Amino acid sequence: MELDGRVAVVTGGTRGVGAGIARAFLEAGAEVVVCARRPPEKPVEVAGRRAEFRPLDLRSAHEVADFFAGVVETYGRLDVLVNNAGGTPYRLLGEGGTQRHARIVELNLIAPMTASIAAYEYLRAVRGSVVMIGSVSGTRPSPGTAAYGAAKAGLENLARSMAVEWAPEVRVNTLVLGMVRTELSHLHYGDEEGLAAVARTVPAGRLAEPSDVGNAAVFLASERAAYVNGASLLVHGGGERPAFLDAATVNKSSEEN
Repeated sequence: MELDGRVAVVTGGTRGVGAGIARAFLEAGAEVVVCARRPPEKPVEVAGRRAEFRPLDLRSAHEVADFFAGVVETYGRLDVLVNNAGGTPYRLLGEGGTQRHARIVELNLIAPMTASIAAYEYLRAVRGSVVMIGSVSGTRPSPGTAAYGAAKAGLENLARSMAVEWAPEVRVNTLVLGMVRTELSHLHYGDEEGLAAVARTVPAGRLAEPSDVGNAAVFLASERAAYVNGASLLVHGGGERPAFLDAATVNKSSEEN
């Protein structure tokens, strides 16, 4: 899965999942550019190789177009775009007003579309690929993060349509993530005891690490996934144990006939 000589952009690649993705591409030999509105607290690097940071507001189509033109001017090509930037606070639909929910959709759906369209011609020139970072929130009810879930559902569908429209020059796939342990996990799940309790709900027995996501993204961007297009790869440790299994009153110790 070596990506020597390739150039990858990771949006929101300054911390958490994005930084894990950026480090995985660095380990695979790629030149990596990460972007966000604010610089990272510490450089994103691995084994002496460092990702370049460039500031970018993904909500500005003009800035996005200039950003990708600048990357190609510096590096001569663009092979991979990982649309990772996104996220949401917990907010019920009846709270905060429509505009706050609309901004969540803008960040998690419109911004990846804007970046992908701006990068398209550069990716097309080298038969590159786009990796969308989706979420299981887009596949099930997401109370408290409804706008986010709706945006992620739309993102996955957008990727499938892009995969058809842009084939065979550009491949487009989605990583559908479950829960990932990052430096901000405590905001969602609490202290270590809370994290451990949440981890026990995952069949794999733990939350994903950013490196797990990064390795999957590198695979989708590599030649080993050359025939993978329009796909949604689940990276969720087996998903969530169905609640009915624990609620059922059937005698689980009875012998089968």
